[in-house]
Amino acid sequence: MTVTRQAVGAPARSMRAPKKSTLTGGDVAVGASSHVLLTVWTLIVVLPLVWVLLSSFKTTKEILASPFTLPAKWSFDNYVNAWSSAGIGSFFANTLIVVGFALVIVMLLGAMCAYVLARFKFFGARAIYYLMLAGLTFPIFLAIVPLFFILKNIGLLNTLPGLILTYVAFALPFTVFFLYSFFQSLSDEIYEAAQVDGAGEWRTFFQVMLPMARPGMASVAIFNFLGLWNQFLLPIALNSDQNNYVLTQGMASFASQAGYSVDFGALYAAVIITVVPVLIVYIFFQRQLQGSVSQGTNK
Repeated sequence: MTVTRQAVGAPARSMRAPKKSTLTGGDVAVGASSHVLLTVWTLIVVLPLVWVLLSSFKTTKEILASPFTLPAKWSFDNYVNAWSSAGIGSFFANTLIVVGFALVIVMLLGAMCAYVLARFKFFGARAIYYLMLAGLTFPIFLAIVPLFFILKNIGLLNTLPGLILTYVAFALPFTVFFLYSFFQSLSDEIYEAAQVDGAGEWRTFFQVMLPMARPGMASVAIFNFLGLWNQFLLPIALNSDQNNYVLTQGMASFASQAGYSVDFGALYAAVIITVVPVLIVYIFFQRQLQGSVSQGTNK
């Protein structure tokens, strides 16, 4: 009987058997069906946007004659007409002003309120937090009439500042609710270390706690931006001055005034102008959004 020995200095070979897959047939079927559903959902979302983008470079005659073909001539005339003739440019500027100021104010106030409610214990803190939660469940339709008369009495009806204040009140409960858990999960040792170093409450909040809650701030800013940018009910009820129209109002007015002689090319160009800022914001901040989600699952 011959015994073969491994040569001295020769590398040892791994004799481990390959691991068998633990996936069952049901797991594979669920994974495959999930991929199919996600693919179908992606096509449902993306294809209409691609079609609108291609149609924005066509004339109305081209769109009606051959809606699914490429443009015969790639021209930005529809975008120029939508921006200037249809007034989309002024509506776009109004939307940037309203959403920009409202977003800055609501993020500042929401972060400060959530920080105080999460980190400080005082009488009525839970009641204030529950009132914020109640604001999330309050139907916006019931607030339209009171908001109308409040803005009218203070002279802010049909104005951009009035719309900004309304947007802030609309987004504040969600902002506080979202950031509350982020500030509550921050370590007490970090707060105490800042106090030992001589930092006051304001400095501790702005230079220590707020940067640590940056993933949550980025996420809630994205959600608020999307919600305020696409808001239609509040401006349509509280802002009837056409000079102060936001994009959602301008788009509805543009489509309704044209009637049966609508310029589809300019209309689709206006749709692209409206959608592009939302896509840009999501593309630039998607990492922060994913980071906040993963951070929340790890807690």
